[in-house]
Amino acid sequence: MSGYGGFSRFYDRLTGNVPYADIAALMDKLIRKHGSEHEVIVDLACGTGSLSLELAKLGYDVIGVDSSEGMLNAAMEKAEGIEEVSFLCQDMRELSLWGAADAVVCVLDSLNHLPDEKALAETFKAVSDYVCDGGLFIFDLNTEYKHRQVLSDNAFCFDMDGLFCAWQNELSEDGSVTVMLDFFEEQQDGSYQRSSESFTERLFADALIMRLVSANGFELVGRFDEFSEEPVKEDSQRILYVCRRADR
Repeated sequence: MSGYGGFSRFYDRLTGNVPYADIAALMDKLIRKHGSEHEVIVDLACGTGSLSLELAKLGYDVIGVDSSEGMLNAAMEKAEGIEEVSFLCQDMRELSLWGAADAVVCVLDSLNHLPDEKALAETFKAVSDYVCDGGLFIFDLNTEYKHRQVLSDNAFCFDMDGLFCAWQNELSEDGSVTVMLDFFEEQQDGSYQRSSESFTERLFADALIMRLVSANGFELVGRFDEFSEEPVKEDSQRILYVCRRADR
């Protein structure tokens, strides 16, 4: 996975339309409805910590985990003075906590950024080791529909105050999508400085996910369309999985 060093500087501006408060409210609802406890929650691949902060507002002790120092630096600045949130710089495949968590959430297609099925299996194993009995693993994944019909080989442009982003996708036969980003940031003298970032989002089959859920001691509570409790549709772009850790 990329370290997202440069991307971290622009991430919040590119994701300003993400309804973090609504997502946190749904996570809270699902945890209270299906989980055994609701005190400690891990925000896996937390990025700049926006969801972590919203979860803390709901009364959770939150551990934000991300492999990017740049993302975590931004997260810690935003969380300064908030005791309910702490951050760890770790690869999700090598999760190491000081105790069990009541729930682990990993959303906004973060698992799609893993390089292969082996890495995904390692992540499931790591999460399973740290979720308490009856606790939840809530995660989402992009669908094949999104990769082939929405992302595909398409290009997007984002023109913001002092920042222009050119977004180009490249679809592979296996359904993975390589995302290439070029940022043009306005300088004080009116010139623009260019920086680039790229990463690949892998497509993981639902059958594989079900095998990993079962193999790591989880039971599927439900599969939902996007951030809702509605059934998955043919044109769903993201599937939200809610899994409960069986008693050991």
